Amino acid sequence: MGMHIPDGYLSPQTCAVGYVIAVPAWAVAVRRVQRVVRNRHVPTLAVLAAVSFLVMMFNIPIPDGTTAHAIGATVIAVLLGPWAAVLAVSVALGFQALLFGDGGVLAFGFNCANMAVLAPFVGYGVYRLIAGRSGLTAPRRAFAAAAGGYAGINAAALAAAIEFGLQPELFHNAAGAPLYAPYHLDQTIPAMMLAHLTIAGIAEGILTGGVVAYLQRANVPLLRVNHAGVAAPGEKPAVSRRFRPLHVALGAVAVMAVLTPLGLLAPGGAFGEDAPEDLDLHEYGLSAVPSGLNKYNGFWHHALFNGYDFTSDAHPTIGYLVSAVVGIAIVGAAIFLITMAVRWVAGRRGASRTTAPGEAGS
Repeated sequence: MGMHIPDGYLSPQTCAVGYVIAVPAWAVAVRRVQRVVRNRHVPTLAVLAAVSFLVMMFNIPIPDGTTAHAIGATVIAVLLGPWAAVLAVSVALGFQALLFGDGGVLAFGFNCANMAVLAPFVGYGVYRLIAGRSGLTAPRRAFAAAAGGYAGINAAALAAAIEFGLQPELFHNAAGAPLYAPYHLDQTIPAMMLAHLTIAGIAEGILTGGVVAYLQRANVPLLRVNHAGVAAPGEKPAVSRRFRPLHVALGAVAVMAVLTPLGLLAPGGAFGEDAPEDLDLHEYGLSAVPSGLNKYNGFWHHALFNGYDFTSDAHPTIGYLVSAVVGIAIVGAAIFLITMAVRWVAGRRGASRTTAPGEAGS
């Protein structure tokens, strides 16, 4: 599935740089997400993390024979802030790598840097730029969200393309043969950007803009969580009584889980995610699989539902459905545990600050 960089395609040195970028972002995200926890929006964050996990399971066919997928990063950034998106998408990506073999464990840092950091911040920046001072219920804001989603996923795709394309330039043997990803920049950038500028970006834009447009009608207070100072002319004091947005969100997640096997219908695979034995060596001028790629590609052997399956492809639809349910449960539970831990730590710090003056005077 596009943009999930597998192990072996990036050198260990490159993977280390990915963690250098991602780890500080995670640390800041955990601190900044306290506002979401205090505002009792943990269920919303958990549902959005599950949505991110699910949309990344949907393969979308691309005209060149590959596939791609949406991320759901910008919609989280718009609703709860970009730091909440960092946390939610990182959790989804982490379990995809550990349990489902989707994306590498060594490459997890750069997968998060691309999809959980760059995508939501670029998407949110474009959203804020286009939305300007418009009211929360203005059509301009839904359009801004769609444009932000489109821009965010394409920024992540471009970053992944550059990371792939630099490998043969930076890491090769004495004969010039690549040690890791064999694709050069003139191959990676067109391949990745074709998929995301034409198809995946549109899907991300529709998802992001659609959610905001729905909430403009059904739950303006939820939109206000991350837009405290923005006017909303004609805002209703309460959410829709007929369909409560959280119930709608849970229903949407359930429907998406049931529909995930549709991703199996997409022919081909994502660019840059071939197993070493599936590489077209002749196409890349190779006589053998790059040694580093061959060495590190099987780094993680403990994915219980490798490839979103546990039936050795005997019943792929069942495998996809079970994987979706397991993924939703684990990602949602992880978000709850992380946010509860953040709340507990914040409470302990607040208590220590309150008692400190009295203790000092005793």
